[in-house]
Amino acid sequence: MFCYLWVHKKFHQPYIGIVEGNKINHPDLIQEKRARMKILLLDAEKDIPLKKVNAILKEALSLYKKKGL
Repeated sequence: MFCYLWVHKKFHQPYIGIVEGNKINHPDLIQEKRARMKILLLDAEKDIPLKKVNAILKEALSLYKKKGL
């Protein structure tokens, strides 16, 4: 698994979950209580921040390419 789209139970907002997020250092990614994953909360009332999402996904993808995950 690479990433997924879900709704946060507490905040009732959609988010993108990054499976290997613990290896990514980005100020908008939230660790919470997950050991491996970080999430990017999305505001349902606004447009998706494509540049931010693309940057995070590219960084996550580079982890898979480098280490063969």
